[in-house]
Amino acid sequence: MSSDFIIRCSGVGKAFQLYRHQNDQLKQIVLGLWKKFYTEKWVLTDVNFDIAKGERVGIVGHNGAGKTTLLQMLCGITQPTRGFFDVRGRIAPILALGSAFDGLLTGQENARIGAAILGLTRTEIDRRMASIAAFADIGSAFEQPMRTYSSGMVARVAFAICVHADADILIIDEALSVGDEPFQEKCEDYLVEFAKTGTILIVSHSLDYLETLCDRILWLDNGVIRESGDSASVIARYREAMHPAGDPVQRGA
Repeated sequence: MSSDFIIRCSGVGKAFQLYRHQNDQLKQIVLGLWKKFYTEKWVLTDVNFDIAKGERVGIVGHNGAGKTTLLQMLCGITQPTRGFFDVRGRIAPILALGSAFDGLLTGQENARIGAAILGLTRTEIDRRMASIAAFADIGSAFEQPMRTYSSGMVARVAFAICVHADADILIIDEALSVGDEPFQEKCEDYLVEFAKTGTILIVSHSLDYLETLCDRILWLDNGVIRESGDSASVIARYREAMHPAGDPVQRGA
C-alpha cells in the first residue's frame, strides 16, 4: 500500500453481538469473564483499501453487505472489532449528523451544535449561519423545533451543515435520495464542485450517478472488497452479478 493516502483500512472487521434473551446482555456484563452469552454476527471480515487525496470513490454492494457499517467506522461512530483504519483530514459525515439532532431544538440551534461537532469555532458558525440557512432553504421552519420537520427537511439541514464545514473528506450514505428534485440537484452540483479539490467516499444504489461522479468503485461482498477498479468496469460487472443472464437489468438500480 502507498504511504500517500487520506483514508486507509487494513484488515478491518466488525462483528455485532447478538443476544437471544433479554437479560443475556446483563449476564455478559457481570459474568462475561467466564462465559459468553452472545453470538457474533460478522458484517465485515477483512476490508483493505487506500483512498488517495482528491479521489472520488463509490461503494456498492447488496443490502446488508456492510456498506453503512464501514462508513460509520470511518466517521468514528463505531469501532472495528479487529484491524485498523487511518483517516488524515477533517470529515464531514453526511450520514449520521442528522440522527443526532435534538427534536426539541430548532433547526438553527441544531445547526450550531452540528457545526461545532464538525470543528467550526463559534465565530465561524456565526459568520456562516445565514449561508447554512440559505442552502437548507426551509424558510421560517429553520427557527422551529426540528420535531416538526419531515425527513427531507432534516436532510437539508444536515447537508447544509456539512457543506460549510471546511471538510477535506465527504462521507455520504444515500443522502441524495432524500429531499425533492431541486434540492438533490443542488447537492449534486455541490459535490461536483467539491470533487475538484476534496475527497469523496459515497454509498449509493444509483449506479448511473456513481459511474458519473466517481473515479473508482469498491465492491463490498461477504465482508471483503470483492473488486476495486475504474467505475465503468466494476459497475458493469456488479450489474451482471446482480442481474444474471436472462434477468432484466435496471439502469440505476
